[in-house]
Amino acid sequence: MGYQVVAAQLARLSGALGTSDHASVVSITLFVALLCACIVLGHLLEENRWLNESITALIIGLCTGVVILMTTKGKSSHVLVFSEDLFFIYLLPPIIFNAGFQVKKKQFFRNFMTITLFGAVGTMMSFFTISLAAIAIFSRMNIGTLDVSDFLAIGAIFSATDSVCTLQVLNQDETPFLYSLVFGEGVVNDATSVVLFNALQNFDPNQIDAIVILKFLGNFCYLFVSSTFLGVFTGLLSAYVIKKLYIGRFVQPLSSFLVLSIDFVRDTNLVCCSTYFRHSTDREVALVMLMAYLSYMLAELLDLSGILTVFFCGIVMSHYTWHNVTESSRVTTKHAFATLSFIAETFLFLYVGMDALDIEKWKFASDSPGKSIGISSILLGLVLVGRAAFVFPLSFLSNLTKKTELEKISWRQQIVIWWAGLMRGAVSIALAYNKFTRSGHTQLHGNAIMITSTITVVLFSTMLFGILTKPLIRFLLPASSNGAASDPASPKSLHSPLLTSQLGSDLEAPLPIVRPSSLRMLITKPTHTIHYYWRKFDDALMRPMFGGRGFVPYSPGSPTDPNVLVE
Repeated sequence: MGYQVVAAQLARLSGALGTSDHASVVSITLFVALLCACIVLGHLLEENRWLNESITALIIGLCTGVVILMTTKGKSSHVLVFSEDLFFIYLLPPIIFNAGFQVKKKQFFRNFMTITLFGAVGTMMSFFTISLAAIAIFSRMNIGTLDVSDFLAIGAIFSATDSVCTLQVLNQDETPFLYSLVFGEGVVNDATSVVLFNALQNFDPNQIDAIVILKFLGNFCYLFVSSTFLGVFTGLLSAYVIKKLYIGRFVQPLSSFLVLSIDFVRDTNLVCCSTYFRHSTDREVALVMLMAYLSYMLAELLDLSGILTVFFCGIVMSHYTWHNVTESSRVTTKHAFATLSFIAETFLFLYVGMDALDIEKWKFASDSPGKSIGISSILLGLVLVGRAAFVFPLSFLSNLTKKTELEKISWRQQIVIWWAGLMRGAVSIALAYNKFTRSGHTQLHGNAIMITSTITVVLFSTMLFGILTKPLIRFLLPASSNGAASDPASPKSLHSPLLTSQLGSDLEAPLPIVRPSSLRMLITKPTHTIHYYWRKFDDALMRPMFGGRGFVPYSPGSPTDPNVLVE
């Protein structure tokens, strides 16, 4: 009898597992099909002045959610349960890394101080503006059991801009200055917002004094600097490993044999075989991708900012590591990173659209629809005010340090910067789920209202601001469609780039380097001076050690070997 009970239990368990596996297969199949539909429709609408691929994926997600709601009779609207771990561990790293890997470094580092000013100081100003306003307004509206710590978290959540959608609405070639500034600020902004949010988890608002605030700021600076250093270190480590692996000690025992036998095997496939043995595209691409992901996971393991770490790792890898691999590996890595980033971006917007109709959270907030709409409207207004509170004042301060009108941020460009950063996306939703839900679910009235309000703000801001950004740029900056006329710092205004990479061909032009003659040059033209000394240091020490364009020594079978046969 006991055996029969155990057998029955095992049968029920196996049946449940089989049903669960089948449901997972159906969900994944549907999601993959929707991703394919998003790609096809996005391609067809590529030239549309109003829509882009992110908004297309969002609309498809909304329509799919409606269909699922109807087929399940209002029980569910999505096929996957949102998880902030899925977002932060699997989807966000390839997006941010590819952005750093493909970014035009000359533009980025030329505006690095302004980017840091907007991304770090500006995010703090936006955080305080939204948090103080939320405390003043929401505390009087009787929103469930929310307290001061929740309102501070709201400030961090809605200070996070949507870097992913920025990539879709701004063009790096048409508006290089605005792209580098808005996107660079967005990356630093996301990292700052996540660091702020995590710091607030252990922050007691009832015990605030000068020492606590100083510790908070010191911890923030430590995380910022440490995360950047870890990304640079991991990138340099990957460059050094690949350079030594294929050009250093591993090659030396074989070099004498190759030199003696090169004449004999030149007309055979032996050179190809030995070259493949030492320069496997599969191994090179795998090593680059894994070390890039390793930088992000190390940052998360050490409680640092993985966003900053993987972004700067991408920049360093594109400057050094990318030039140490074979030509086939370069092409493969470039397109592999771009493809992974593209799929992750589409996945995020598709899921956000489907999750916007999560019936469970709307049920808990449905007893007070007027209050939910009011809170969403207030939050959207705070996003507008919070961004304006730092964009225009910090632009004014930045312009004070510029010597010429061409280098200053014009009033029209300030409006575009303000508008392009108003979109809120998956980072805000992930932080909101982390704060107001447990495993994606909540039964608290106040928490449900904050989740639904966050989703409403994300949908409205992405749809409205994302659709109108391109027409706004064409209206305010019509010269941008003719090239880099809108770039306030044309290449001719600088004597040399800070970093170079074949990924951006405009960075490789040999530009004359003018040596600063005195300390006055350093004070009056710090950008030129820093560029000069960095280029000198990079050519003398960094590239010979870590490789890079023009500094990879010749070795038989290496990426610079002219005798490598290509089949």
